[in-house]
Amino acid sequence: MSTPPLIRILLADDHQIVRAGLSQFIADHGDLKVMAEAGSGDEVIELVRKQDFDVLLLDISMPGKNGIDTLRVVRQIKPGLAVLMLSGYPEEHYAVNLLRSGASGYIAKDAPPEEMIRAIRVVARGKRYLSETAADLVSAELARPEGSAKPLHETLSEREFQIFRKLAAGQSATEIGNELNLSVKTVSTYRARVLEKMHLKTNADLTYYAIKNSLLE
Repeated sequence: MSTPPLIRILLADDHQIVRAGLSQFIADHGDLKVMAEAGSGDEVIELVRKQDFDVLLLDISMPGKNGIDTLRVVRQIKPGLAVLMLSGYPEEHYAVNLLRSGASGYIAKDAPPEEMIRAIRVVARGKRYLSETAADLVSAELARPEGSAKPLHETLSEREFQIFRKLAAGQSATEIGNELNLSVKTVSTYRARVLEKMHLKTNADLTYYAIKNSLLE
């Protein structure tokens, strides 16, 4: 019986403990190997330029260059590299937009380990991986009549949605800026943009909307 080809993985997440956990159960599978790790979008781009990988496991939410921006650059550098997006955010906001942006698949960080392994193997073969939930969302999106209205939070960009959730959770502009490596002025600009797009006026309105739509963890 022939040995399956080794799937070389670049693991990108800004939390070392998350990377350690993912590396641990990936290491239990002989056909998979984490060749390198990255804690930021810029590190990902540098590694992709220097080394060859079969699959990039890419966290959506990272400091500095976020997952979406990193995905776009990676697609330019290595168009054939399979990119499996990792997220702690609800699939209903991201699944369709990420696939449109060139992701090979999308999986939640709290997915069972064996599902993660299956997803890595699927995208390594050049196919797309969708969880059952994400597949339903894509079908619903394709079935949506042209021009029909989306929920307001789905009109936000990835970074806007990230900041919206933090504001809705009660974080200040200073706290958000420190966490995301952004200036307070930049966070305030995002806040104004979010309020305008969602036709809301205050942070309390954002919190009410987030709770009503089950968007807070």
